[in-house]
Amino acid sequence: MKTGSPRLRDNVEMSRWPLGDGAELRILEPGDAEDLFAMVGRNRDRLGEYLPWVHTTQAVPDVAAFLASAQAQHAAGLGFHAAITLSGRVAGCAGMHPIDQVHRNVALGYWIDRDFQGQGLVTRATAELVRLCFEDYRLRRVEIRCAVDNRRSCAVPLRLGFRQEGLLRQAQLVNGRWLDLLVFGKLAGDAPDPVA
Repeated sequence: MKTGSPRLRDNVEMSRWPLGDGAELRILEPGDAEDLFAMVGRNRDRLGEYLPWVHTTQAVPDVAAFLASAQAQHAAGLGFHAAITLSGRVAGCAGMHPIDQVHRNVALGYWIDRDFQGQGLVTRATAELVRLCFEDYRLRRVEIRCAVDNRRSCAVPLRLGFRQEGLLRQAQLVNGRWLDLLVFGKLAGDAPDPVA
């Protein structure tokens, strides 16, 4: 495979990555639709403060449509979306927005069920995604954007050695409210993840 290609090099078929202590990152599957919809329902108010897709996720077919688009994205070599699991139970999700192949960069996103907060699962899952972005997809830049007042979300890139690069004023409309977003970036040549 050519150097610089964004497709996975050695582990094209790999779909699971251990995170330690019974946690795992695994590519989302069509059969996850009902569990994910139930999880969104349990966390709707909390997630809906910051994530615009929560308010349009009103039934299992909405999640199934997302999973179908995520599978197409993965098949095209443009990154993937994964379940964060603990002892086999889905605890949340982490994934890549479609990779920009020309500029070799990607933005990451993540969310967690309130019952699994505070266990470091999102940080470990995001650290693994960052590793895959740089080592397997051979990307140059990884970015994370978080609402300014979403302190838990903003703490993740800081723990992983990302630099806070800027503020995007009123960059996202969520449930009728404009949110300012902080932009965090990490380059392939930056220091390794402190938690890795």
